[in-house]
Amino acid sequence: MSRIFNFSAGPCTLPLPAIEEAAAEFVDYQGAGMSLIEMSHRGKHYDEVHMEAMDVVRRLYNLPDNYKVLFLGGGATLQFAMVPMNLMGPGGKCDLTLTGAWSKKAYADAQKIGFVNLAYDGSDEKFMNLPNIADLQVSEDAAYFHMTSNETIGGVQWPEFPDTGDVPLVCDMSSDFVSRRVDISKFGLIYAGAQKNAGPAGAAIVIIREDLLERSRQDLPAYLSYATHAPKDSMYNTPPVFPIYMIGKTLKWLEAQGGLEAAEKMADDRANLIYGAMRDDADFYSCPVNENCRSKMNIVFRLPNEDLEKKFVAEALAEGMSGLKGHRSVGGCRASVYNAMPVAGAQALADFMAAFAKANG
Repeated sequence: MSRIFNFSAGPCTLPLPAIEEAAAEFVDYQGAGMSLIEMSHRGKHYDEVHMEAMDVVRRLYNLPDNYKVLFLGGGATLQFAMVPMNLMGPGGKCDLTLTGAWSKKAYADAQKIGFVNLAYDGSDEKFMNLPNIADLQVSEDAAYFHMTSNETIGGVQWPEFPDTGDVPLVCDMSSDFVSRRVDISKFGLIYAGAQKNAGPAGAAIVIIREDLLERSRQDLPAYLSYATHAPKDSMYNTPPVFPIYMIGKTLKWLEAQGGLEAAEKMADDRANLIYGAMRDDADFYSCPVNENCRSKMNIVFRLPNEDLEKKFVAEALAEGMSGLKGHRSVGGCRASVYNAMPVAGAQALADFMAAFAKANG
């Protein structure tokens, strides 16, 4: 079998060693005579997998003792509702930065719970820019301040995060989770759909500061309350076993590469290659995003016309590079270069871009 370079925005490419380990264990997990996903989630085998997956998240981020790691179903989309339900409550208020398609969804759900003050609205610039963090104003009476660290569709990424003081900073990190070093003490809550950098689809990872658990209302349905899951280490109900199993393997692979420092370097290397290819053929390729906030995870670009973009995507696939079509809402092309994308994949794409521009420019 010859594996291709998968530039899809998600589900993402996964580390080959993690997939091979899972394949070897799948039918007969550690001599038990059955697969892990057939076992009781209350048994010894799964308990070890579950707790180790939590521990590797803690190790990668060097989490302080007053933060809990949760594994929940519903992906990041469920968190759009759980965050305001738990932290703001009906009639409450939060601040939010509107930076693209995914923050729009968080905005829409939060508006159903309380009042949302837009600390930044990028719609006038078609979500192709971000402000300086020093220009963000935090409302003193806000229950939290929400950001989307990286917009998967639009290709914008916050290069740094503000100090929001006593107002908890909440961040949707779905598409750049575990891809760079961050100061966790700045955040009250981080959430991420696993299917970008951390594993397969089917689970969300939540990191929450323990004092915020006290905000979860007693009248919330049990599953929708963080206070239900945290004391039970996300074992209140049957957890999404297979995604958590793969999250553990994927993140242990990342830890073996050198953790977040190594992830950050690889992200820089991949992004520099692809953005460099655009600069080398600037009359052929263009990136609509302001250079100060271009994503290192989801690199969007345009060619001179849509016919050339279709040809580019088709010929790239023939060369073993898939998933390069831009999101249907914005068009163009997009290369998603998550943690498990080898730098060689970015080099192959950069080389193809140069050759394609020469042949079609």
